[in-house]
Amino acid sequence: MNYTLVKMSEEHISQLAEIEKICFHSPWTEDGLREELTNPMAHFYVAVADKVIGYMGVIEICGEANVTNVAVLPEYRGCGIGKALVKNAIDGAKERKCEFITLEVRESNLPAINLYKSFGFQQVGVRKNFYSDPTENALLMTINF
Repeated sequence: MNYTLVKMSEEHISQLAEIEKICFHSPWTEDGLREELTNPMAHFYVAVADKVIGYMGVIEICGEANVTNVAVLPEYRGCGIGKALVKNAIDGAKERKCEFITLEVRESNLPAINLYKSFGFQQVGVRKNFYSDPTENALLMTINF
């Protein structure tokens, strides 16, 4: 599959908001995504083929990277896009001298958990009832550099 990873820009916002609606129960709005364009601590990358097909956002504060979201349109899952986005985030955080990356993931999202584990993320905690619609625990996963 041919796609490229590019920094998020204004031209991606409306498509990203649609991906959010498809992938998440509590989606980010266009305004919320747009705010990250001017946040110097935000590093959002978009997978683009003939359209936007996925993205990943990371916020870095004081050498700590926190994943905000990883989303790939359902029809493009299993094509390596999530893997490329995670690798890009790890490489970027290392280049910017972060000490680790942390994220939350639904405990039932085994494909995502396995993806993160394949990069060396380890479960370091559980956030009880973190998600809603449906209520579910989040696994807190971290990779140290």
